Order: sequence, then structure tokens, then C-alpha cells
Amino acid sequence: MPGYCGGTDASFNRAKSMILFAIATSVPMILIGLAATFGGIWGFCAVGYVTVLVFLMDRLIARPMQNADPEAEFPAATSLLVGLGAAHFSVLALALWAVAGQSGLGGTERALVALASALVMGQISHPVAHELIHQRPRALRLMGQLIYSSILFGHHASAHLRVHHVHVASRSDPSSARPGEGFYRYAARAWSGALKAGLRAESRLRMGPNRGILGHPYTLYLGVAALMLAGSAMIFGARGVAALGFIAGYAQLQILLSDYVQHYGLRRAIRDGGRPEPVGPQHSWNAPHWGSSAMTLNAPRHSDHHVTPARAYPALQLQAATMPMLPYSLPVMAVLALVPPLWRRIMDPRAARWRAQDTSGETARDLAV
Repeated sequence: MPGYCGGTDASFNRAKSMILFAIATSVPMILIGLAATFGGIWGFCAVGYVTVLVFLMDRLIARPMQNADPEAEFPAATSLLVGLGAAHFSVLALALWAVAGQSGLGGTERALVALASALVMGQISHPVAHELIHQRPRALRLMGQLIYSSILFGHHASAHLRVHHVHVASRSDPSSARPGEGFYRYAARAWSGALKAGLRAESRLRMGPNRGILGHPYTLYLGVAALMLAGSAMIFGARGVAALGFIAGYAQLQILLSDYVQHYGLRRAIRDGGRPEPVGPQHSWNAPHWGSSAMTLNAPRHSDHHVTPARAYPALQLQAATMPMLPYSLPVMAVLALVPPLWRRIMDPRAARWRAQDTSGETARDLAV
């Protein structure tokens, strides 16, 4: 298959890509640890890494990572997820202490730790949890659910698997942004819509006399969220609750932005009988940029994830000819989405062109906002 590295160099290239993922994701967590412990310049370094440095890498290193063999095995991929998942809980606890506890940090230093932590939760912990909930072993899926629950967003684990992957790019998916829909209107609809749709989907799977409330995943999500809030209040008081609320809220904003950007305006055609066509590469936006792809575990290779959700993140494919491409990197597009008129001027013509290529049997009603 064209575009991937094969031959005698395949093992070396796989190892090199895993080292890249490990460095890109672990360095900002280490910087947050240094910022929380020592303050000073480390807070600026942590925020600057996730924002300015990644932007510069995307701009200056134009060549994207090559496609790996789609059938290749990556034994270290799961180990990295587990390590990053464990680091998430350590970073979150340390951040809460640094921001709300007796850390000795000044006001600016605390603000930088809070901002850096929220950025990392939304751009690294989220891709980690996303990959974990797609794993087969139950323990790995549980870790992903706990990561989302720790930032008060546990329902995303159910909504993503039970709703988003089933109904993506259709009106039945709350997380797929409709043509012409601004981000703020989308966020209000998607947050509550995904919460309710995930609950309905999980409850349908658990119908029957032997399915109690204790086994329902929403019990876990709400229970962990309650424990996080109560624990923050007991240990750090009102400042702890405020710190957790800011970090979790900003992380959730980034997750919503990611979903908004990666599916904006793309729709699956409706076939005879009212069923949407199968999910294809044309139903997700992608970005080839090197730095942000490494930091987010190839999340910008979104089309291939939806077409082959079981594929390991290092092996996700990118084919510009068949996959919609964003004009800028995913983090830059997320910032642009915060200005709806600018976003629509950039994205509406692009989304319309892709819909025009994929309207076989599609109804005008399905394209309406």
C-alpha cells in the first residue's frame, strides 16, 4: 500500500514513531509537575509547550508523519496509554494542590498551572481516554472512563461509543455539528444531547430484571464526579472546587471543540428506507500536521479512526485524496471556531464541496440545520 514505510526499516520506524508519541505527550505533563512544585518559569514553559511550541512545530515541519503499515503491530502503544493514564491522575491531583492548596505559589504561578493543566487534560488526557475506551480489555476501558469522569465528563465515554460512532455525520448524533451551526449553539446542544443520548443507549443495553443501577456506567460517571467534587471541597475548600471546575470545564470545552471541528458540516447521504449510508473517509475532517498529531496521538487522522475504529492510533492512515483536510492544524482550527463568522467564511465552502461529492440519495431535509 503506498504511503507507509515497509521493508527492513519497518521495525525502526515503528519504534521511532512510538518514541515521538511518548516525548510529545509526556513532556507537557512533566512541565506541569515542575510548575506545580517550583513555580517560576516552568508555568510559562508548560503553557507555551501546548500552545506556541506545537504551533511552531506544525508550521515549520511541513512534512507529515508517514503512514505506517495499516496491519502493523504496535506492542508499546497500549503501554504508553496506561502510563499516560496514570500520569493524568497524578497531574490532576498535583495541579489541584498547586492551584488551591498550600503550595506557596503566587497568583500568576497558580493561574499558569491551572491553564496548563486544563490544556493538557483537553489535548492529551482526552485522546488517551478516547483510545482506552476503544480497547478490548475491560480494565483499559475502565481507566478511560475514570479519566473522563475525573474531569466531570464521564458520559462522553458512553456517548462516544454508543452514539457518536453509530450516528456520526447524521442528525441523530448530537456531537456532529450541522452545516452553518456556530460553535456556541453547538456546544449547548451537544453537551446535553450527548449526555441524554448516551444514557438512553446504555439503558437500552441494560433492560431486564437482572440489570441493576449499580452496574450502569452512568452510576460510575456520576459517582466519580461526586467524589472528585467532595474530595476537592474537603481537602482544599471552595478554592479546590473552583480549581477543579475550571480545569474540568476548560478541558470539556476543548473536547467539544475537537468534535465540532472534526465533523463540521459533513453529512452522510440518506438511502432509500431512511437509513444513512455507511461511514466513509469523507465524513470527518483531518489535519496532516506533525506536532499536534504527535501530541494528540494521531487524533487529527480522524477519518481512518471512524472507518476502522479498532486500528491502533500509531497506524491510522492519512490519504489527502479521499479525506477532507482542514486548512490549518487542529488546535488552530479550534481557536478559529470560537469566532463563528470567521469560521463559517473559511469552512462553509469547503464543507459544501464535500457534501456535493457525497449527496447520492441525500434528502434536502437532512441537510437542513
